[in-house]
Amino acid sequence: MADIIGIIAICLILLWIFNFLIYNVFLVPEEGLPPFIVKFAFAMTTNVPILLVFELIHYFQSEQKAIADSEKAKRKVLLFQHETLRSQINPHFLFNSLNVLSSLIYINQESANKFTKALSKTYRYVLSLSQQPMVSVADELDALDSYIFLMRTRFENSFTFTVAKTTSYEQNKIIPLTLQLLIENAFKHNIAIEESLLNIKITIDSDYVTVENNIQPSSSVDKGGIGLKYIAKQYKVYAKEVLIVHTDDLFIVKIPYIQP
Repeated sequence: MADIIGIIAICLILLWIFNFLIYNVFLVPEEGLPPFIVKFAFAMTTNVPILLVFELIHYFQSEQKAIADSEKAKRKVLLFQHETLRSQINPHFLFNSLNVLSSLIYINQESANKFTKALSKTYRYVLSLSQQPMVSVADELDALDSYIFLMRTRFENSFTFTVAKTTSYEQNKIIPLTLQLLIENAFKHNIAIEESLLNIKITIDSDYVTVENNIQPSSSVDKGGIGLKYIAKQYKVYAKEVLIVHTDDLFIVKIPYIQP
């Protein structure tokens, strides 16, 4: 509509200037020349098809750009899922889990059985995410129970883990494994011993899922895995920003919801 109105305005202005030059400047007589309305109709008949062609070109270009952007976003999500899967099935993670399992088999077979089921559930959840670009917070917390059990078996009473949640926000959507990866980073970068507990807390409110832990840096930090920067990049695909607050005592990450 804006283009059509613009064409009409331009045609009227140009025809008025043309008529002024012809009849008032060059003093050409009006006899034998078509009237203003005929010239205007001819101008519109000529310009409207040209306008439509440009509109069609612009439309198809916009459509192709939208498709390309959509495919690019899908590729980034699939890359995130691939990197997440590779992170969880890396030899280091599996080696530690099998070491714990091997010890439990000789010490407590019942605990070994529970540990095996928790490890199986964790991997099953990771493998199920290939077709899910986003999951509910409730599903993440449910899968997180198994991961926390694995960490509890490995680190025993060296850390605390609490969840402050509001049920009405548990169906909001986030990127899969976000919470698990943030907790994994907390263990990687901090000491967790009984004399100096690592305190991890998840808070779910109307705007964010907040993951925070106290800071007690580890001297040997594992640099593997995805990392917080990569997680933040994935949320930017959905035009969402991950907020990071780093104080002297706490490391806080606020995860936005992708869908309410």
